[in-house]
Amino acid sequence: MTVTPGSPNSRLDPEPIPRRDLLGLASLWSAASALLFAALGAMRLPNAAIVAAPSKSFGETLPESLPAGEAFIPAHRAVAIFRDSEGIYAISTICPHLGCVVKSNAEGFECPCHGSRFKPDGTVSKGPSPLPLKWLKVKAVNGGFQVDEATTVPAGTRVKA
Repeated sequence: MTVTPGSPNSRLDPEPIPRRDLLGLASLWSAASALLFAALGAMRLPNAAIVAAPSKSFGETLPESLPAGEAFIPAHRAVAIFRDSEGIYAISTICPHLGCVVKSNAEGFECPCHGSRFKPDGTVSKGPSPLPLKWLKVKAVNGGFQVDEATTVPAGTRVKA
């Protein structure tokens, strides 16, 4: 059967969908798809990939050749350990200004992010850091020392060597 223009449609032909209805259905399917992908992403959240962090407490033995007042920075730690005539102490190398790791230099420490400078005892010699570096708990253990990065102590606290 051939259809000529202007002839009536067959009752078996589907009715044409108005443009507004088509756009409404397209937006509905888009919203449903977005919700589905969001739900799939939310289901992954409880199984987030987390890298295990090292223990905050670690043991260390200072080299015998370490001069008094010079920083010993253990590998993969944000701590500087010092030996002087009064004993051994540890200072955090995390800048209290914005959390950058400070670098050791001849005058003490320097923050590479914003230029704060600290003396070897952690006190601020040049801002913008308003606070000194934190002193960390150190205790003598089996001929070595154990440093606890999670526990701060008052400045000047040392353990006898």
